[in-house]
Amino acid sequence: MSRVAGVLPLVAVALALAGCSGGGGGAGAAVKAKPSCPTKAWQRLANQIHAPVYCPRWMPDPLDGVIGGRWNNIRSVSPDRSYLMGFIWFERGSGELHVNLRGYPGRTSIPRCPAAVGSATIPCFADPHGHIRAKGIDATVYTVNQGADQWHVLLAWHHHGSLYALSQHVAAPLTYEGVVADLKRMLRDLVFVAPSR
Repeated sequence: MSRVAGVLPLVAVALALAGCSGGGGGAGAAVKAKPSCPTKAWQRLANQIHAPVYCPRWMPDPLDGVIGGRWNNIRSVSPDRSYLMGFIWFERGSGELHVNLRGYPGRTSIPRCPAAVGSATIPCFADPHGHIRAKGIDATVYTVNQGADQWHVLLAWHHHGSLYALSQHVAAPLTYEGVVADLKRMLRDLVFVAPSR
C-alpha cells in the first residue's frame, strides 16, 4: 500500500470525528443518522405515571432524548404525576441547546409559577403567539414562560384531558426563528407512547 493510500483513511476518520465534536443546531453540528425514539425509558415513564407521554424522535444535534443519557439534565416526576424531562448541551464560546418536555396528566389548565416579588403566582406559560399544527396536534406558541422554561419558546397542547408542552431555549447561536424551526420539526416527529400497564 502506498503512503498516500494509507493516509486517506486516517484523514477520513479525522474529518468524521471533527464533524461530530461539540455541535449543536446551527453550531456546525454533523447530520444525525435517521432519527428514532429512545422508546424504552419513555415507556417506563408512561407506565410510572399511568398516562401517555410524547417521546422525541428528533432533537437538535447533539441532543438525543434519552432519559438518563448524557444530555438529560432534568428528570422530575411530581406526586401529581406531572413530569419534566430536560436535555441540555453547552459549550463555552459556542452556545447552548436546552429542550424541555412536560406532561400534566388529567389536567388541562396552565400551571402557575411564583411571581418575581411577593407571594402571588402567575401563569407558567404566557403571551400566546399563534399555533403550530402537526400530526393532529394543535399547539399554542407561548413566548413568555417561567421556571425551567424561562427564555424558551414553548408549545403547549391538550390530548384527552391532559396538557403537554415542548420548549427550547432561545440562546446563541440560535435565533428565535431557528428555535421555532426546531420546535416545528420536534413536534412533527414526536412519538405518542401509551402506558402498557
